[in-house]
Amino acid sequence: MPRPCRIEYPGAFYHVTIGGNRRQPIFICDEDRFFFLSCLREAYERFGVLTHAYCLMENHYHLFLETLRGGLSRIMHLVNLKYSTYFNTKYSLSGHTFQSRFRATLIEAKEYAREVAAYIHLNPVRAGLVRRPEDYEWSNYREYLGLASPQPWTSTSMVLMLFKPSPSEAKKAYEEYVLWRASQGFHDPFDAARETGILGKPGFVEQIRKSMLTEPAPLAERDYLGISGPGPRPTLQQIQAQTDVVMGRESRLSRKMAIYISHKTTAYTLRSIGEFFGIGEAGISDICRRTKKEIVYNSTLARIIEEIESRLRRECQREKERTRSSQG
Repeated sequence: MPRPCRIEYPGAFYHVTIGGNRRQPIFICDEDRFFFLSCLREAYERFGVLTHAYCLMENHYHLFLETLRGGLSRIMHLVNLKYSTYFNTKYSLSGHTFQSRFRATLIEAKEYAREVAAYIHLNPVRAGLVRRPEDYEWSNYREYLGLASPQPWTSTSMVLMLFKPSPSEAKKAYEEYVLWRASQGFHDPFDAARETGILGKPGFVEQIRKSMLTEPAPLAERDYLGISGPGPRPTLQQIQAQTDVVMGRESRLSRKMAIYISHKTTAYTLRSIGEFFGIGEAGISDICRRTKKEIVYNSTLARIIEEIESRLRRECQREKERTRSSQG
């Protein structure tokens, strides 16, 4: 059975978990846990990933992450490889520290951040290690209650703001919510996401499926900006020119948008587009993939692209009418 593809884009939220190989412990002592937290700090410094909630158990861990610049796979590769190297060296081991690859569930944070954070913080209570979540040292639940200072790489504000605007009231409300969740029998919120890998309302899941899990249409099936029938198609020069008009020639995004529109709406090959813009085929493909993801959550950028495409349609239509007139 093929592995499900990772859904990655800037500003995405995830629940990430992984266990030890053969369910063996991955944390033997407090020094190990401190080192793992230092890996999360380094990931924050290098890649801008925020940890909203975490819990380190004996043979697995849970993280609630926000990838500000995207790149979850790159982030977790750093964290897991760095920790695995440390662990194997310290205990004179070889082979895999972790079991298979990490599991990541994409989260619609506005709807499910409270539930995900509470689930993570209640792990030690569910396992019978402590009676109250604030008694467990290796989660950031105490930060949520104001009993410990947040680290630079952790954040409590996003979740707490979903409860109350006042910080003190929000902390109390979150504590009550966690205790209520515990009284309900430790519901697993990820049961609803087993099939899709996405925890969200139906509209969010459908949006992600359409924008992230759909392959680009073959060249022959593209609509060429909605221009029907034979006639002029936009050239790469025209696409670049119209993009410069809308965005400004000095805009850092102008060439990136022109490349995306060229690939999306024309039959030019990656090689042809790359030669025109002075970028390799792999670079063109990467720009198009990243831009496609970005416009889903950047309405301003989406409107800019619509304006450029509208200008190109009008330009092609004018050329088509001039051709008809000269032939008539």
